[in-house]
Amino acid sequence: MSRPPPSSRRGTTKHAPRRPSARSGQPDGSRKARSEFRRLRRREEESGARPERPVREDLVTTACLEAYGAIRHEGRLADRALEYTLRPKRHLYSNERRAVAERVYALVRRQRTVDALLEHTGPGFARLSTTAQDRLRIAASRVLDGEGAATVASGMGLPPEELGLLDALPGAHRALAKLPEVERFSVEASFPDALARAWRAEYGEEAVRAAAAVNARAPLTIRTNTLKTDREALRARLRTEGVEATPTPLSPLGLFLTGHQNAFALPSFREGLFEIQDEGSQLLGLMVDAPPTRVVDACAGAGGKTLQLAAQMKNRGELFALDIDARRLDDLRRRARRAGVHNTRVRLIPAEGPEAREALRDLEASMDRVLVDAPCTGTGTLRRKPDARYRFSDEMLAEAVARQSALLEQFAPLVKPGGRMVYGTCSVLRAENEAVVETFLARHPEFRVLPPADKLGPELGTQVTRGDFLRLSTHLHGTDGFFGALLQRQK
Repeated sequence: MSRPPPSSRRGTTKHAPRRPSARSGQPDGSRKARSEFRRLRRREEESGARPERPVREDLVTTACLEAYGAIRHEGRLADRALEYTLRPKRHLYSNERRAVAERVYALVRRQRTVDALLEHTGPGFARLSTTAQDRLRIAASRVLDGEGAATVASGMGLPPEELGLLDALPGAHRALAKLPEVERFSVEASFPDALARAWRAEYGEEAVRAAAAVNARAPLTIRTNTLKTDREALRARLRTEGVEATPTPLSPLGLFLTGHQNAFALPSFREGLFEIQDEGSQLLGLMVDAPPTRVVDACAGAGGKTLQLAAQMKNRGELFALDIDARRLDDLRRRARRAGVHNTRVRLIPAEGPEAREALRDLEASMDRVLVDAPCTGTGTLRRKPDARYRFSDEMLAEAVARQSALLEQFAPLVKPGGRMVYGTCSVLRAENEAVVETFLARHPEFRVLPPADKLGPELGTQVTRGDFLRLSTHLHGTDGFFGALLQRQK
């Protein structure tokens, strides 16, 4: 997300009347007045009272081509490609930076659809250079979003023959509608064939609706840091910063932020009052129900759920944050300082082998809770990471399942008798979820499944569970796709 442009240098809004300065005895604009001026200007921008600067289409198109080219032709992750592209372009306005990100993400979401449509418009597309093809892909994506073909072509400086390809999109779309159902689903969902097969096997008649949900833009969701504030107090604080927020319907900790603000630049974020975290992820954290004793976050990464567990524990007890990536653990340490978390014990562990088991020896059979938020294919987070779909393959799925099973075997010995292990993924596929749990239970009869409603409450539990497991889908719950299993070790 881009940093908002400085607002105190533009516009005609007047300052409050000047008062004598305590330092100089002369009138000046006090810090309070300047702060209030900036707050009012932000609110004007968010409410639309002050129009944004017109987008300079030539600059935006150039940045889009650079970022999209890095994603498609160099294999970069979408978020990193955008960051790399936009960071040095300080001349871009905030609305232009936002336009670049939105257009690139929109195209990545529908990349296969756009290619299929343009290939059906005639031989003209195939004859274009790579850059010209990418430019036309960006234009076609905008037209599919509802912008007029002539307006898009004029703003992007497309020649008449390329405008003709845009004008032919409706006819190409009608041609695609005649494809066999299986092929049509892959193209319209913009899924590779392997993902389309797995998706249809999971969702059946709901597959089209479920795919449409992950092809929409995700909301900006935050989690209240209850070590420093509560949700309503945070909501009121955000309002003073010119940001409107609405409570999430499922998580009691979450808020949806409206508008296009840069959440990382807000004073409330810098003070550690909230973290950016999807509502589904918050529910998985709530299912852990971490007591203020001894808890392990086994795949802590940069610490999103670690910080949530620390707040559940009210900064008491011991919370062990484990990971194999030192850089991500460094991020966790920085985030913990900002959040005011001080009960976390960060530990870098080996990835595998005898050294990995030895690194956990002192924690064995002593943990009240162990969270294994396992690496997965990420099929539940496609609306936030749309490029992940193009990396999916049957081989990738098999590798993920093997890794998940190995992680449960690695961390189960840490659970004390009567303690609980929570296994979670951000995948929607049964192979990574129920099937992994079933395999683990067959090997470990000392564990049994507990219904998530035991920790989430009966009312919420009935909304977000399927059988004995937490099961969240974007088209049903408005969250990212998540799975969670609550496993208790017998005494």
